Amino acid sequence: MGPSLGTNLRMWDNQLALADRIRLVRFDHRGHGDSQTPPGPYEIADLGQDVLDLIDALEAQRASYCGLSLGGMVGMWLGVNAPERLDRLILLCTAAHMPPASAWQERAAAVLKARSTEPICDAVVDRWLTPPFAAAHPEVRADLRAMLVASPSAGYAWCCGAIERMDLRADLPRIQAPTLVISGSEDLATPVDRQREIAQKIPGARHEIVGPAAHVAAVEQPDEVNRLIAQHLLG
Repeated sequence: MGPSLGTNLRMWDNQLALADRIRLVRFDHRGHGDSQTPPGPYEIADLGQDVLDLIDALEAQRASYCGLSLGGMVGMWLGVNAPERLDRLILLCTAAHMPPASAWQERAAAVLKARSTEPICDAVVDRWLTPPFAAAHPEVRADLRAMLVASPSAGYAWCCGAIERMDLRADLPRIQAPTLVISGSEDLATPVDRQREIAQKIPGARHEIVGPAAHVAAVEQPDEVNRLIAQHLLG
C-alpha cells in the first residue's frame, strides 16, 4: 500500500483490519517517513522500482498493489512497466497527469527555501479532508498535518518534481491487471474527472465514488474503502 505525497505508511492505519484476510504490507516512499532520502531528482519510475525491490525483498513473485495519490501514480507505472509482477491494482484519488508544472515547481521551491514543509502545510492539509469531517475530527487533521510537517523537505520537493514531469495518460491502455479506481466525491486535489479518465483508458477498469470524502478518502471513509478493496482482491 503506497501512501500519498507528504504522508507515511500510517496513512493506512484504518486499513489494518484488512490484514485479517490478506497479507498487507505498507511502506514509505523514498524521501518519506522511515525510508531513506537518496539524492534527487526523482521520477515516478524511481519510486516504482523501489516497489519492485520491496516485492523482491519479500521474496514474492507477484503482488496486488493499492496506492493513493502519489501512491496511485506509482501503481499506474507498475501496471504499465511491470505487468508480470502485478496481480490486481487499486488506484485511489490519483491522476495520470497533474499540470500545471509551475505549481509543483513553486511548491518544491517553497519547501526547499524553508527547509521544511511547514510553509505549504495548512493549504495542503485543508484539501485532504472535507471541512465537516475536519471540524468533527480535529485529531485526524492534526495527525495528518504532523505527518506532512515531519516529511523531509528534500524528499518532498524531489517527489513534487516527479509529479511535475509525470504523464502516464498515453500508457494507461497497456495496463493488464484488473483495476479498481476509487474517487473521493469532494476531492479538490485530484477531482473525480481525473479518476474517470483513468478508468476509461484502462481496459475493464471499474470506477467507484465514495463520499462524502476529499483527497484522503481511505482516511475519511475507511469502511467503504475497505469494503471495495476486499471485494476487488477477494471477490
